[in-house]
Amino acid sequence: MLQFPVWKVSLIVGILLWGVMMALPNVVNMSGAPAGVPKQGVNLGLDLQGGVYLMMEINPDEVVANRLEVFAIDIRNALGNRDGQPLIGHLSEVDGRVLNVSLTRPGADGSFPVDEALTRIRKLNGSVEGAIGGAKTYEIEAAGPALITVTVPGSSEETLMKDALAKTMTIVRRRVDPEGVSEISITPQGNSRIILEAPGEPDATRLKSLLSRDGKMTFNLVESSPSAIAAAEKGVVKPGYRLLSGPETGPLLVRNIPEVTGADIATASQGYDDGNRPQINFRLNGNGAAKFFQTTRNNSGKLFAIVLDDTIMSAPRINEPIPGGSVRITGDFSIEEAQDLAAIIEAGEMPAKVQFLDQRTVSATLGQDSIRAGVRASLIGLALVAAFMILAYGLMGFFAVGSLAANIILIVGALSGLGATLTLPGIAGIILTIGMAVDANVLVFERIREEQRAGRSPLTAVQAGYERALSTILDANITTFIAAAILYLLGSGPVKGFAVTLAIGIITSVFTAFVLTRWFTVSWLKGFKPKKFVL
Repeated sequence: MLQFPVWKVSLIVGILLWGVMMALPNVVNMSGAPAGVPKQGVNLGLDLQGGVYLMMEINPDEVVANRLEVFAIDIRNALGNRDGQPLIGHLSEVDGRVLNVSLTRPGADGSFPVDEALTRIRKLNGSVEGAIGGAKTYEIEAAGPALITVTVPGSSEETLMKDALAKTMTIVRRRVDPEGVSEISITPQGNSRIILEAPGEPDATRLKSLLSRDGKMTFNLVESSPSAIAAAEKGVVKPGYRLLSGPETGPLLVRNIPEVTGADIATASQGYDDGNRPQINFRLNGNGAAKFFQTTRNNSGKLFAIVLDDTIMSAPRINEPIPGGSVRITGDFSIEEAQDLAAIIEAGEMPAKVQFLDQRTVSATLGQDSIRAGVRASLIGLALVAAFMILAYGLMGFFAVGSLAANIILIVGALSGLGATLTLPGIAGIILTIGMAVDANVLVFERIREEQRAGRSPLTAVQAGYERALSTILDANITTFIAAAILYLLGSGPVKGFAVTLAIGIITSVFTAFVLTRWFTVSWLKGFKPKKFVL
């Protein structure tokens, strides 16, 4: 218990040096630091740095409808030519929570091939494309001599919502932080809400604009007949089509079921056209490039609309097959608009449009005030504790104060090394840790006093004091650590920040109180060999 061989001293010094190196970026510029050392200090949370807080929600009805629209594309492929079998003519339309598949081509006997269509569609229901987690997602039934309905049962809706919420969180992160360098926080709340905290972001309007778009990118064939367009403008829309327009195009009839979707896009970026004007470049993945090539090969002379959120971004005419899968969108974009559009396209389509329920903006000035208040409280608390320990325990109090300073350095170093975010409740966790670290020292010192009163020598009193206080210290800190773990697992936002600093503080306080203070004490006793240890 009182032996500190070279390896043990080296380990203690190594841990302290690690803590100092990890904490240094908080006080000096470490941009040229070697690998393994943080280049910047502790990340500050929204309440300390200022920024934007948004609470968002996705609508279950919209999630279901969008899933059915995706399934409609699979149905179109399933009812096409298979193994030489003839095409089953059909028309698919989503009506709320129901996908209606109307067969349009009767057989030689005048009846429609409903059974064959049901067989093909039901095969999709157990596939990766038509299921979530291997469960049967859709109920597929014949609703008439030429009608098949596809619905989502209540048992599947919860699974769909969990999947949609996870995808939405991923897409929100990709849109807000496409480079992955910002310290944003995205946490779920229930099964339909998301909380976004973006420290340092000054423009809530831009964030909302970036997130309010569906990001639904499709490539659709166009019916450009003037008579059909004129009829659609009067309310008579050709079945299977819808009337859309864009900033550079007039009204066009766009086929409802797209040829290529946003899921087929591999990458997107902002670039420049031949006139050095901003444009959006994107590349299709292998499957998308193959579908794009096949569509352009089979539809020469037709218009092919690139649609983003029901707005036609471009509608070029197909002059020849286009291989490779490289596509671009040109227009009157600013650089920021092109960058935001590229981020939206690459992030992918939202499972459903997000609705904003709550918005808060914390100014940077308020954040600085919080930092000053937190630092002031920490320093006052540390000074008061240090004064008490020195007055109550003399030299041992000095040792405890030194360990306490090392404890704070280790906490800050751990937060920097882990890339954790420090919030105002996190500062409260550090202040609480100061008290807990001192509590462990007080337990040990009182034990040592008792052993000295019993007639033990200073060395044996110190050894007995640490041995007998160990179980009490461990019990108290383990139970607190369990409470911190529960707070982290069940809490969110600031509660998690408090739990993280508390958990780290428990580990460092046990090390500094039970190892570092003991090393200081034993080194002094062995060096000066006092006959009596005054406490």
